[in-house]
Amino acid sequence: MLLLCLVQVGLTSGVAQSKPKQGQVAQKGAFYTGVYPSLLREAGYSQAAIDQKVADAYHDIFEGPNKVYFEVGDSMAYVSDVKNHDARTEGLSYGMMIAVQLNKKEVFDRLWRWSKKYLQHQSGPLEGYFAWSINTATMKRNSEGPASDGELYFVTSLLFASNRWGNTTGINYYQEARRILDASWKKDGTGDVYNLINTQHKQISFVPVGDMYNWTDPSYHLPAFLEVWATYAKDGHEQFYRTCADTSRAFLHRACSAPTGLNYDYTEFSGKPHATSWAPPAFRYDSWRVPMNIAMDYVWFGKDKAWQEQYARRFQGFLRGKGLNTFDDQFNVDGSRPDFILPAGDVKKLRHSLGLVATSASASLMRQDQNLAFVHALWNAKLAPYEDGYFDPYYDGILYLFSLLHLSGKYQAIKPQPH
Repeated sequence: MLLLCLVQVGLTSGVAQSKPKQGQVAQKGAFYTGVYPSLLREAGYSQAAIDQKVADAYHDIFEGPNKVYFEVGDSMAYVSDVKNHDARTEGLSYGMMIAVQLNKKEVFDRLWRWSKKYLQHQSGPLEGYFAWSINTATMKRNSEGPASDGELYFVTSLLFASNRWGNTTGINYYQEARRILDASWKKDGTGDVYNLINTQHKQISFVPVGDMYNWTDPSYHLPAFLEVWATYAKDGHEQFYRTCADTSRAFLHRACSAPTGLNYDYTEFSGKPHATSWAPPAFRYDSWRVPMNIAMDYVWFGKDKAWQEQYARRFQGFLRGKGLNTFDDQFNVDGSRPDFILPAGDVKKLRHSLGLVATSASASLMRQDQNLAFVHALWNAKLAPYEDGYFDPYYDGILYLFSLLHLSGKYQAIKPQPH
């Protein structure tokens, strides 16, 4: 009897120990709980005002007089980087992600049809990949090669579309996502073309062609998307994608400079700077996306919360020190002003850019001190011309809308729906 009692006590103790503590449950990401935080609500804004803010931003970018979305015929459309006079896979795939998040199927389908028709290679060593830029006036491609972030967003948005709308409404979204992934896995160096992900380093390449396969862009590191691939792609590479997600998290630790949280636009796989022919290493336009990407991973999967919270404190603390309403948009990673200013289109000028205001606000999703000053700054910002007349509804605008979606809990890892 004593032995039975001891066994029973041991079993009961074991069961009690296996239950997660309340704090542990709270640490699980929204992908598992289905609960996406709305920092805008926590900041005191009504749900009606938030919904209107998102709707207004969407209208400005996709429908208004300064829109960057243009319909072609009765079944296609493209998103244009108007300041650079082209359409690029970055903007097209971003537009698809916005469309699937906001349940705008026609917009999504139009963008996908245009991208597939005019940019996706249908044969040759690049088959399945996309030419990253095209002149929308002449319809001549500016480059045949891909930029890996375009494919990254195309695949993820197509998987979400498959989950949201099914695959029997005119486009088999899952099949299209798999075509890109399967094509990537067939790239073995023939024609100097490789997998989107550098399989040796398990990190996404800057461009999966030639030497550019051997370095990376920190803003292309989206561990949350790789977790989505591991769950929904079902292409036999699930563990590889999960490993790559963890590798990206570790890479971001190295890439984001310790004192400031800033990162270089382009780096080696080690996180050290990679110089390019167009600009010396610094925190510039690509880098703006990094805090938003890390915040997405924090909210969705929550696998690196301690470091991500510390990163957000450093990053926002640095910008706050430069003036919450005045910080510039390009820096050396030590926080000093760069000698070289990378132009935006035809304009070469440091400014307090809406795009960085937006992504720095999304970093508040990782803060634990309830200071929502960056969130209020974004709420009060306007998608409108700057005082000098410069206006970028494309990059500033899309990052603005992305951040509003994140901060309102509307940017979600879309799971399969009943159809």
